[in-house]
Amino acid sequence: MLIRIMLLIPGTDLRRRVRAVLPRQDTVVDLLRGEKHLWERAARRSFDVLIAHESTFADNPADNIALVRSLPETPSVILMVEEDRAEEQSRFLAAGVDRILYTGLRDEVLAAAIHAEIARRQRDYDPTAPEQPPLLSDFQSVVPSMQSLLHMADRVAQTGSAILIQGETGVGKEHLARAIHAVGHRRNGPFVAINCGGLPESLMESELFGHEAGAFTGANRGRRGCFELAHAGTVFLDEIGEMPRHLQVKLLRVLHDHQVRRLGSERSLRVDVRVIAATNRDLAQEVGEGNFRRDLYYRLSVVTLTLPPLRERRADLPHLVERALARVAPRLGVHAARISEAAMEALIRYDWPGNIRELHNILERALLLGENGYVDVDCLPPGLAAATPLPQLGDLADGAIPAAWLDRPLDQIRQEITDALERAYLHAWLGRTGGRIDRTAQAAGIETRTLYQKMKRFALRKENYKA
Repeated sequence: MLIRIMLLIPGTDLRRRVRAVLPRQDTVVDLLRGEKHLWERAARRSFDVLIAHESTFADNPADNIALVRSLPETPSVILMVEEDRAEEQSRFLAAGVDRILYTGLRDEVLAAAIHAEIARRQRDYDPTAPEQPPLLSDFQSVVPSMQSLLHMADRVAQTGSAILIQGETGVGKEHLARAIHAVGHRRNGPFVAINCGGLPESLMESELFGHEAGAFTGANRGRRGCFELAHAGTVFLDEIGEMPRHLQVKLLRVLHDHQVRRLGSERSLRVDVRVIAATNRDLAQEVGEGNFRRDLYYRLSVVTLTLPPLRERRADLPHLVERALARVAPRLGVHAARISEAAMEALIRYDWPGNIRELHNILERALLLGENGYVDVDCLPPGLAAATPLPQLGDLADGAIPAAWLDRPLDQIRQEITDALERAYLHAWLGRTGGRIDRTAQAAGIETRTLYQKMKRFALRKENYKA
């Protein structure tokens, strides 16, 4: 994040000292002439940190500090004081001062304290951060295509290359982008997400690049765009295929020059950001049809990661259901969420047009309708519970297969049938042995360790088979 600092210190020597110890990179400094100048600037532009001398607030300094803290950005306040007056400093702290520094401190101590506050400001800014930090392990999979994708994501996370994430709505494109950011070398910087398809065209340019006061009607105060906010971090441009062509030109310039110019400004600011874009469109096709700039497409797709839809990852469903229940249940006050075999079979048969997002919504609904955290078929939506079952082996021999399968590659169908067969086989033997792991493994002709791995994969618990 590019930090904007307002410096409100009257004495030339002290102002020169403070100016000298401020970070050279990642900061923009405004020198203010006095309290009146501060309010003039605050009315027109945003800022992150105010460094002020106690003497600059002639009347009611604590009230003025509280007023600064009430600004939309809630700026941090560093106050320089001449003497150690405990009672007065208590009032300053109560008003919202973040740090009180003595003017007599050595320059290296002064620098360390100011740098620490600026670093805290950079670290804490991410208004869209989820409660739990995302991880690449959240996408754990037994499907080869997903395993290959995760291996590539882990490798490119350590670089600064642009990434294009493709996939249907709901497959978890933003979650993957956050996970890549969280394990990369920019993880201590901000992650700023903007949905290019959810903004009116008239506002998108301001959201991306910012604007100065007076740049257009209603722009009473300057605003930073997502590139300034994401300085030293990552910008996530969701639904990039929805961006108008005239803004594609400006985005291409930012990616090429690493500089951004606010609307209404005459100067550019250098920014250091990684760009991760996402789309549910076929951008290569959009380029061919003239809807998306070819040069921008090549800039964004240095590395392309394509998340497969959930219907192509049926083997992962038991694991995904287990993780989703563990995440949703505490929020609903459920202590131990469980799912019946019949409900799991119904989930595996369903085609999941809404992908992972739909899965989470359906499981939340099921927990609300179920008793004591138990999810059964009657808790599922009617259309899902009535999904077409997998055909019997005899039907397959006679050539009677669902017509929808003919629209999909043979490898996917083979994997589905294999997984369904393995799960049904182990389910039957665990029922016959009363959940005895050693006897089930011996009957199946596999190692005990392998059986445990398959049971985890298919969400089979031995406790459910004991008499």
